[in-house]
Amino acid sequence: MASSGSRSVLFVCLGNICRSPIAEAVFRKLAIDANVVDKWRIDSAATSTYEIGNPPDYRGQSCMKRHGVSMSHVARQVTKDDFMSFEFILCMDESNLRDLNKKANSVKNYKAKIELLGSYDPQKELIIKDPYYGSDADFERVYEQCVRCCKAFLDANS
Repeated sequence: MASSGSRSVLFVCLGNICRSPIAEAVFRKLAIDANVVDKWRIDSAATSTYEIGNPPDYRGQSCMKRHGVSMSHVARQVTKDDFMSFEFILCMDESNLRDLNKKANSVKNYKAKIELLGSYDPQKELIIKDPYYGSDADFERVYEQCVRCCKAFLDANS
């Protein structure tokens, strides 16, 4: 779950069982390694209700285990409060971005900056594709993209 700090980031995908919990775990590990985790509140959520209460996809968990990144998360949906309490909401694709902007419009004076996580990718891969219907290699690709993007995001915001 989220630790409390002066900065905050919420990672978002469709179901909150593949991409966003991977990004959350990757970012937390990078923040721990940089000795700044106590300065960050870090969490992830879904735009949909499909997977609420479920753990991360087993293939994502296996991928993270192979890379020595601990992952502990239970899927939840983005709330209106998230738009007020998080500084950054970083999502994975255009559909997530549309859903988040639509939901944000119903929140008066929200403060969150809503962006694609891929906008931080030094390799300019803007979209982090959903690996749910894919293979282990697709989860590995999501992990690699999240490492690049989260590292650049942390560097830009530390």
